[in-house]
Amino acid sequence: MHLSMDVSIVIPIFNSSGFIQLLLEHIERQRINENWNLELILVDDGSQDTVFSKIESLVPQYPYIKAIKLSRNFGHQAAVRTGLSYVTHQFIAIIDDDLQDPPELLPGFFKFLEQGYDVVYGVRRKRKELWLKIFFYNFFYKILDRISDTQIPLDSGDFCVMTKRVVDQMLLLNESKPFLRGIRAWVGFKQLGLEYERKERVQGQSGYTLKKLVQIAFDGIFAFSSFPIRVISFLGFAGLSIGLLYAIYILTLYFFYGISIQGFTTIVLLVIFFGSLNLISVGLAGEYIYRIFLETKKRPHAVIAATINV
Repeated sequence: MHLSMDVSIVIPIFNSSGFIQLLLEHIERQRINENWNLELILVDDGSQDTVFSKIESLVPQYPYIKAIKLSRNFGHQAAVRTGLSYVTHQFIAIIDDDLQDPPELLPGFFKFLEQGYDVVYGVRRKRKELWLKIFFYNFFYKILDRISDTQIPLDSGDFCVMTKRVVDQMLLLNESKPFLRGIRAWVGFKQLGLEYERKERVQGQSGYTLKKLVQIAFDGIFAFSSFPIRVISFLGFAGLSIGLLYAIYILTLYFFYGISIQGFTTIVLLVIFFGSLNLISVGLAGEYIYRIFLETKKRPHAVIAATINV
């Protein structure tokens, strides 16, 4: 029998009534095998099914459950952050509810925390998902790695284990649109990435729609990179260079060859080109201004509608 370890596991839940019991069975096996003093924090992110009622019915069987129901769907990152704000134990894990991040890996991850690491995160070696989705995931992580002011590990998701002191520091960053894997990298401490094979969903479809994936990508890029705002300067210099070269071209033709450039088409193309540059520049600057505006409102990350054992 292992020495008892104080463990908190945070799981965002979304439309999981069909497999929530299977998830709890997997976690319960690990709790018994590892002799965990467990605190399981389930955050229902505005599910449209009966998963919260099912969780309530399972509490007598799994008394270590702490459940939080949000008033609507606030998004995966907000749900995870809400769960992290309720952890009390020394070792904390974040996993998804669909068993793509196997609870069976957690004991191996926790061993590294006992050896002195503060964060151990999963690096996806293989995804069992559509090739197009895999392509865009890889493309996003490579772009983010190139332009980010903080080094964020490639293909590392929210699946990780952390010590309480790391979570406490993460919670001090009260950003309105938290990008948790970026915040986790930003706070530092001793971190280690471990490869694992990401499994298929046990049932149903992912709650990450294309719109939500794009939003998270934007959150990561605009929260941890100044590159987009610098693109404006680049576009300005590029447009100026093209304009000067074109002006030199026209003057050369006129003074040396006696050719006068006439053309409504030329004017239209130049107006479209520089107008497009202006719109792109305003859009990039506007994205940063919008995020500043969100921060000034200081709205909570989520609204809690009901709780169990909290």
